[in-house]
Amino acid sequence: MKKKLAAIAIAASLVLVGCGSDSSSDETAVDNTDVSTEAQSDLIALLEGNPELSTFYAALESTGELIRMQGSQFFTVFAPTNDAFAALPEGLLDKLLLPENYNLLVRILTYHLINTGTYGPAVFTADVVPGEILSLEGSLLAMDNANGVTVNGVSVITADIEAKTCDTCRGRGVIHIIDQVLVPPTVDLSGL
Repeated sequence: MKKKLAAIAIAASLVLVGCGSDSSSDETAVDNTDVSTEAQSDLIALLEGNPELSTFYAALESTGELIRMQGSQFFTVFAPTNDAFAALPEGLLDKLLLPENYNLLVRILTYHLINTGTYGPAVFTADVVPGEILSLEGSLLAMDNANGVTVNGVSVITADIEAKTCDTCRGRGVIHIIDQVLVPPTVDLSGL
């Protein structure tokens, strides 16, 4: 187990070394580019195939949350980038990946997921109205569209990456990429 967690941390570090930040870019801009190959993938394949989301994917995989996303339910995923994980206080991600913090990591990860049921639909940016929506973790997420789409005040930087909606898909729904890790209000990370 420790080897697996170390491999996740090393893989995330390698990806982060190759990622740069352009501080002159407009961080509230939303990329709604329709990528035809993305529309042909299921939710899990979209997460796995996006190198910008490798840390989030590895964390979901290590907790078994991907299994939950393989059913017939529709999910809306607010996926933090590798840079978002790198921005966490030094050492926090490593601590969250320790076996004794498994439940805490699951709570943080499921706070990034909305389950809209078997009949959907997933939450697309065009459908966002100011208000709150229940996360899979059980706490509310604040949605807004006043200055671009935000969740808990965090900007959606790439929106509406849609997964297949067929009956044989492993995961159905939509991914919105965000630039910060969301932490449920009921989680206290100060003790880590």
